[in-house]
Amino acid sequence: MRVQLKDDEIAYLLGQTGTVALAKTLGNFFYLDTDVEEVVLFTEPQDLIVASAFGTGEKIMRGLRCTVYQIRELNSPLIVLPKGHPASPRLKSVVSIGKRTKMSCEIQPGTHPEQDVLCGSEEFHGLEVLADPDGAVVNGFFGKVMMGKI
Repeated sequence: MRVQLKDDEIAYLLGQTGTVALAKTLGNFFYLDTDVEEVVLFTEPQDLIVASAFGTGEKIMRGLRCTVYQIRELNSPLIVLPKGHPASPRLKSVVSIGKRTKMSCEIQPGTHPEQDVLCGSEEFHGLEVLADPDGAVVNGFFGKVMMGKI
């Protein structure tokens, strides 16, 4: 499935138990902070911010829009928790940035510094999001897509 994205748009992949949001990085750079180091992620204009939330509905979409805005527009860092951290089960959304993101329901939320894997609900397991100059190519999703403004 192809999803067209303008620079000021966000696309929501709507599931039964989860929601995934997609937005362009605009070629910005981002900080990724772990408990031992800070890494700067450099991106191309077509690269994507992919945010996953464990819930559905308007409240979740507003939260994802806020998350994307804070990271992209306010330069908030991506925080990676150590494996086994007690806050991991309480995370409401998690984020990945780059050219490719593969969704997995078999990893602990917020604990993976690798930006090509992202935790999501079971229905999104195996879903792959690829950056495209016009937006995104989404493999493994056949549900509803909703567009909005960031």
